[in-house]
Amino acid sequence: QLVESGGGLVQSGGSLRLECTPSEETLNYYAVGWFRQAPGKEREGVACISSTGGSTNYADSVKGRFTISRDNAKKMVYLQLNSLQPEDTGRYYCVADTQEMCVTLTFFGSWGPGTQVTVSS
Repeated sequence: QLVESGGGLVQSGGSLRLECTPSEETLNYYAVGWFRQAPGKEREGVACISSTGGSTNYADSVKGRFTISRDNAKKMVYLQLNSLQPEDTGRYYCVADTQEMCVTLTFFGSWGPGTQVTVSS
C-alpha cells in the first residue's frame, strides 16, 4: 500500500510537489509510477522512475513541466509539478511495479486513495 500526499488547490502556472511513501514495505526494489484521473476521463500514466532512479519516462503532456525523482535512503518518491494548467486537474496516484510499467506507463494492479490536484484558471 502506497500513500500519496501533497495535492492541493493552485492557480494556473503554479507548482506542487507530490510525495509517495509506502505504508509497510520499502519502495526501493520497485519502479514507481504516477498516474492521474480527471473527472469523466480514464486514468492515465504521467511519469515513472526505475528502482535505482537511473531512468525515467513521462507522458508527452507533462514533459518539461513535471519531474519524478526518488530518494531510496528516505524510501520516498516525488513528483514535482511545475507550470500547472487547468487540464492537469485530477486525482494523482502512485503505484509500484516492475520496470515494464515504466516502458508502457500502464498499471493493472490496485490503487491507493490518491491525492487531489486542482488547478484554477
